[in-house]
Amino acid sequence: MKPIDKRFFHFIRQHHVMSLAISRDNIPWCCSCFYCYLPEHNLFVFTSDPDTRHVQDFLAGGEKPVAGTIALETHVTGKIRGIQFAGSMYRLKGEELKVARHEYLKNFPVARLTKLHLWGVKPTILKLTDNRLGFGKKLLWRDSE
Repeated sequence: MKPIDKRFFHFIRQHHVMSLAISRDNIPWCCSCFYCYLPEHNLFVFTSDPDTRHVQDFLAGGEKPVAGTIALETHVTGKIRGIQFAGSMYRLKGEELKVARHEYLKNFPVARLTKLHLWGVKPTILKLTDNRLGFGKKLLWRDSE
């Protein structure tokens, strides 16, 4: 895997909600999810019940690519920052599930009170917009380059 600029990790660690976009039969749907990120696996981890629309759409769609965002909410143009990503989503299993469960519960201990259905998004593209580096400054990472 191509190395990822540390500024991506810094921004991702500062936040905990991502928007995730999924499409089924050319009908898009978005959801917001609490996430944790495993940098050593380049993996966003979130929990979502299999009965939710976004998971049902994903499962029916044959594991098509997904996209998402993580954004800093601000009215100050010079402080705008955010990440856009695209990648593959899948249900976590085995050792990866064990590691992800530990990290997720460390970040969201209240999740112990519910049944966890953990999913992962492995990004193949990450784009960081950071206006603090200059208006419209973007950093791009692609797994394939």
